Amino acid sequence: MIATSRIVLVMFLWAVCFPLITAGFAYASHLTFAALRAFLAGAALIGLGLVLGRPWPQGGRTWLTLIAVGFGATSLGYLGMFMASEFILPGIATVLANTQPLLAAVLAGFVLQERLGHIGWTGMGLGFGGIVLIALPQLFTLEAGSFGLGAAYILLAALGITISNVLIRTIAGKTDPVMAMGAQLMIGGLPLLAGAFVFEDPANVRWSLEFVMILGALSLFGSSLAYWLWGEILATTELNRANAFSFLIPIFGLAMGVAFFGERLGWIEVAGISLSLAGIALANRRPAADDPMTAGALQGEGSEP
Repeated sequence: MIATSRIVLVMFLWAVCFPLITAGFAYASHLTFAALRAFLAGAALIGLGLVLGRPWPQGGRTWLTLIAVGFGATSLGYLGMFMASEFILPGIATVLANTQPLLAAVLAGFVLQERLGHIGWTGMGLGFGGIVLIALPQLFTLEAGSFGLGAAYILLAALGITISNVLIRTIAGKTDPVMAMGAQLMIGGLPLLAGAFVFEDPANVRWSLEFVMILGALSLFGSSLAYWLWGEILATTELNRANAFSFLIPIFGLAMGVAFFGERLGWIEVAGISLSLAGIALANRRPAADDPMTAGALQGEGSEP
């Protein structure tokens, strides 16, 4: 139960990131903003780790993994997330981004031997189908902009996050999550910073109290806290089980729209939400006879403090 509540919290924190990113574009260019987020989040985690006396990651293999995680989750993930908004509508982006749990399930089967059975794949399919329904009202609009480029950015982000999630799972429990996630954020921020200097002018950031608050919330909660929790979650929970909760992110987005912006849900959105929730439940309720799952992963989640 504690593990589930932590996973839901992570998905909520990531859902809050999208409106914050959009609001921040009024003050900073895309790559500059993304680099600032990565470095502030990474520095906060490393600073906290040093204060708490947490150990640095050890071993060349671990550091190579963290470099790959930083490039996937932070460099490619933030690049796609920040840049796609210029070219593609949020609904289409939501559908494409949520291919990530499906891609991760395939990759986890090969790398982690975490294979989904019939019920698990049915759950993933229902979850993705629900996301398609939620985004359906926007999928047929003619204001999609440069669809090809926007789709490429989103899929690039999804691929980077997919690979990094699998890699995080391989080192989770073997290295301190605070220092490891802080390191990957700092590493992943370097290509973003280089891109900012090549394609933008980082000095043109419009610093203001509002932007500092946006950047702080996005970095400290949407990145530092979220990745810290995610690293701890994957140390005891099978990736596919945790990743299925990614379908909650657009649902949280809809809930925020209703709560703060007076938006209304139609029957299509309600049906999509119901379908996604059913999919998450199925993906996390696979009988052992149907799905070859390691007993250790199941026991680990149940024993998480």
